[in-house]
Amino acid sequence: MRKILLSTLLIAQSCLITDGFAQVPVAKLDVQLDGIAAGGPIPTNFAYCMSDGKGHTQPGGNISPAIRWSGAPAGTKSYALIVVDPDVPAKFDDANKSGKTIAANFPRQNFYHWVLINIPVSVQGLLQGKDSSGVTQGGKPTGKTEYGVNGINGYGFGGYDGPCPPWNDQRLHHYHFRVYALDIPALHLPDPVKGSLAESAMDGHILAQGEVVGTYTNNPAGAQ
Repeated sequence: MRKILLSTLLIAQSCLITDGFAQVPVAKLDVQLDGIAAGGPIPTNFAYCMSDGKGHTQPGGNISPAIRWSGAPAGTKSYALIVVDPDVPAKFDDANKSGKTIAANFPRQNFYHWVLINIPVSVQGLLQGKDSSGVTQGGKPTGKTEYGVNGINGYGFGGYDGPCPPWNDQRLHHYHFRVYALDIPALHLPDPVKGSLAESAMDGHILAQGEVVGTYTNNPAGAQ
């Protein structure tokens, strides 16, 4: 009986250890977006571009949505905010071209719409428009702000820039608004901070995380 109990204990311990490091359970943050319901469509005032009603696109409102979070565990020393669309075509050869379509099963890649790290633990949300990129004014630079450090998004600017999927894309795009509670006060990364690099640097430091996923399409025929 003692051998059975010892074997069970060793198996349980091995399930919590990977590459020699104990896996700390990640708690859940409660993340909320004003104007964007979980799983629902993203309004055009938060989009970089929108349908023009003629099968193509025109500029959207492109303001950052109000976001807030709560439920961080003890030991949280900073937050990070990442917004990523994993449904962007891996190649843009046929994007927005008449007579062409991008199939729903075409290969995809991550596209980052908002990268904000080193958010002080005293900050638990941002008001609407607080971190818009201001692309119509030439774009917002990356670097330190009073509410964190802006990384570079997929459009090449700091701050938030919203959805603008190709109008001939048959796939419905999903936008993951993710917030992470970290056990370190800062991620020390070179400017401009890229989303993928920030995600890698957070590995092993995440105490809690949460997300809201919104959807968007510019395809007048709808998307899958």
